[in-house]
Amino acid sequence: MRKITLFTLLLLSASLAFGQRKVKLKQAETLRGSVQDGVRADWVIGNVIFVQNQTTIYCDSAIFNRAKNSVEAYGRIRIVDGDSVTVTASRLTYDGNKKIAYLRRNVVFNKLETATLYTNFLDYDRVRNVAKYFNDGKLVDSTNTLTSRKGYYDLNANLASFKTDVVAVNKENTLKSDTLQYHSRSKVIFFRAHTEVRDKEGRTGYYEQGYYDTKSKTSDLARGDFETPKYKLKGIKLLLDDVRQFYRAQGNVVLTSKEDNMVIYGDDGFYDKKNMKSKVYGRAYVARVADDKDTLFISADTLVSIDSTDPEKKRLLAYHNVRIFKSDLQGRADSLVYKASDSTLYFYGDPVLWTEGNQMTADSISVLILKKKINKIYMVSSAFVASSDSLNNYNQIKGRKMVAYFDEKNIHHVIVEGNGESIYYALQELKEQVKDSTITATIVTGMNKIICSNMRINFRAGKIHNISFYVKPDASFIPPHELKKENTILRGFRWREADRPNRGTVVTQKR
Repeated sequence: MRKITLFTLLLLSASLAFGQRKVKLKQAETLRGSVQDGVRADWVIGNVIFVQNQTTIYCDSAIFNRAKNSVEAYGRIRIVDGDSVTVTASRLTYDGNKKIAYLRRNVVFNKLETATLYTNFLDYDRVRNVAKYFNDGKLVDSTNTLTSRKGYYDLNANLASFKTDVVAVNKENTLKSDTLQYHSRSKVIFFRAHTEVRDKEGRTGYYEQGYYDTKSKTSDLARGDFETPKYKLKGIKLLLDDVRQFYRAQGNVVLTSKEDNMVIYGDDGFYDKKNMKSKVYGRAYVARVADDKDTLFISADTLVSIDSTDPEKKRLLAYHNVRIFKSDLQGRADSLVYKASDSTLYFYGDPVLWTEGNQMTADSISVLILKKKINKIYMVSSAFVASSDSLNNYNQIKGRKMVAYFDEKNIHHVIVEGNGESIYYALQELKEQVKDSTITATIVTGMNKIICSNMRINFRAGKIHNISFYVKPDASFIPPHELKKENTILRGFRWREADRPNRGTVVTQKR
């Protein structure tokens, strides 16, 4: 008894499945039967309706091949699939066995409250629930319009994939790519190949991978760059927020300020458009290219660029472990400020600068740059200038305040204001003719030591040439045999040549 019942159930199940596979003619005003090549085909005309499971096909006329379980429909074709999909077209070939609709000319595929697809060539696979188009298509929803040469729409996943000459347009952006994907429910666009994004404000982005949420206007992108009329931001990973106007980059960050001809490099950074501020940190350095191609490099733990419509407020900030390098200027400090309005670099926190053979230190130092060259260096509180001569003697100048004036790349003279002291060595060059050659030797003839409140030290070829004294000078000349070590060093002197940066210690990352 159990075997009979089981057999009956299997037959009933097979019968139901077979019935589900068959396309049925539900309605037609006229039916004309004919036989072609031994196969019956019915020509149905007028308000024609076919059904198969949850799918209903409407058309003006059709050829119904019952044996092949297929329909060729013409006229005003409309397919209703369940309660969410409606498709219209001018021509249709429907394979009831495979459950695939081949729609042609003026095809409109609509998924309720999600998206509408327009094309002239569409294959709709009802089993896989995928609509595939070729020879141009356009997907439209409440937020975006996407066009491409070919693509497909996965109804189960609400995911549309676009291929070849892809263009996506919304109120804010226009995207161009070879490959994109779009989730029609969440309104998220996925980048699958090199993609160009342009917005209405003139900003441009070039990305390789990632996504853009068109509802929240945020992006998470891999390997790309983002560009505005003033700035360009590049990194391995980009996080963009158009609502907050906050744009972050991670990994090999490059931030370019076009107006200032300045590029900032680092491991991590962001551009805050609303507050007009950029910040880069992690092995950070900046390169500012001058008109003469003599680049100024500045490295620090953190670099901050502040923009403003007020030129007085524009500045570059560098803090912690600051190093600078230029062909005619090197330096170290804890922090630095560069103000574009007065072309001045301000150094704080144990600053030390080197120009040619001269070392300068003070509690704070500022460097005025005119016409891309050093014009003046201001040293305030505990100011000190030192240099080494050819015999490794240290010429020294100290005072409460100093100003070093430059002629091209060399110090021309130094003005000392308050508590001035100076030590410099007098050298003599001796020449002796030996056979056909001349032997030259340099000797110390003595050391000049001057104490004077105010003084002017004149330089020639970067070396001390002579000194002018003001206000009760106390000067002495000490011959070599009377020199004692404690008399050759001014209080506060420290020779720091080992700390002097070079280009390699400032440019910390290869790009």
